[in-house]
Amino acid sequence: MNDSVLEDLSIDPKRLVARIEALGEVGAIPGTTGCARLALTDDDLAGRDLVVTWMRDLGLDVTIDGIGNVIATMPGFAAGNRPVMTGSHIDTVGTGGKYDGNLGVLAGLEVIETVIAAGLELDRPLAVGFFTNEEGARFQPDMLGSLVYVGGLSLEDALLIQDRDGAVVGEELDRIGYSGPAPVPGPTPHAFVELHIEQGPVLENEDITIGVVEGVQGISWTELTLNGQSCHAGTTPMRLRHDPGYVASKIVTFVRDLTAEFGEPQVGTVGAINLTPNLVNVVPSVATITVDLRNTNEAVLQQAETKFRGFVAQAAEREGVGVQTRMLARFEPVNFDPRVIKIVEQSAAAAGLTHRRMPSGAGHDAQMFARVCPTAMIFTKSVNGISHNVTEYTEPADLEAGANVLLRTMLTLAGTEF
Repeated sequence: MNDSVLEDLSIDPKRLVARIEALGEVGAIPGTTGCARLALTDDDLAGRDLVVTWMRDLGLDVTIDGIGNVIATMPGFAAGNRPVMTGSHIDTVGTGGKYDGNLGVLAGLEVIETVIAAGLELDRPLAVGFFTNEEGARFQPDMLGSLVYVGGLSLEDALLIQDRDGAVVGEELDRIGYSGPAPVPGPTPHAFVELHIEQGPVLENEDITIGVVEGVQGISWTELTLNGQSCHAGTTPMRLRHDPGYVASKIVTFVRDLTAEFGEPQVGTVGAINLTPNLVNVVPSVATITVDLRNTNEAVLQQAETKFRGFVAQAAEREGVGVQTRMLARFEPVNFDPRVIKIVEQSAAAAGLTHRRMPSGAGHDAQMFARVCPTAMIFTKSVNGISHNVTEYTEPADLEAGANVLLRTMLTLAGTEF
């Protein structure tokens, strides 16, 4: 594709924003600008149906696979002509915003509509998809749909995963009507590129428009169940207690201290603590706690995990508390393809946009596709760096800039041989 065509082509920002707003109304949280569409709920179903309607309105070939991933591809190309694919997710956390994941799907749809309206003839088709349970807020692991798509987890095992209330992935897919006939692992794209809000403060802080994402941090999610002895809070001497809540509090402090010891880019988060029976005057019998450790370096992440496990064992032994450990998710750091990274960088430069290379601190579907095809990501700014929050916001000008870089990148990839 020659440069003059790319210079004259741009997405329709009003149309993109209108779709983001419309999808944001599905599962809207009253009194806020946020929304909640946990994976495979009725709100997720309504969001899926809306996006699929937009896909079919454009005349795209829509397929749904056994884990509920939806892929829409431009028609009219020879069988076996692998598409340049983009996409992300439309499920959210319980207190989510309108942009996380949704931007990547709807900008991909906007790119394809722009290309169709311009009547461009491409060497390869373009495709856009949304992938089931990317957030991991309801079912673990996160990035579930894309992991199954690339063959990293069998469909049979994925369909048996349960949420905290005992709901089963396979049964929920059947219930909402999104257990499709397309096989998984799915067809390998020619290349994959994902547009996403940064979900952090770096781009805004440095007043840079586009993040050229070089890779994704490794992620380690652990759930600990600490089993102690419930007893009266007033009559049981401290020296005779077996208090799992106390051990949980020690773990919270240790995780923060661990990140200070290792320094950036090591991060650690205790995101959930549940005590049983959770009463003011009763020493708890059980504490359940989740720990999220991340690093861009696999060796360092393993060192952090080892120190963490050692501390938990010692703290529990001292208090006379039992420990059950469940790994919720574990992904090694991912480096994206240098060739696709360069194309993203060149696309931002050609559009006259400030840009910088950077890692992703969050997990994304793109890291799964990096296992099977040339892959990279594009970031655009998040106001105040806020995400996974009802106040999440990205300015329309930044949405437009990111989508236009995605457009240039996909069109370049469509004419690039790997």
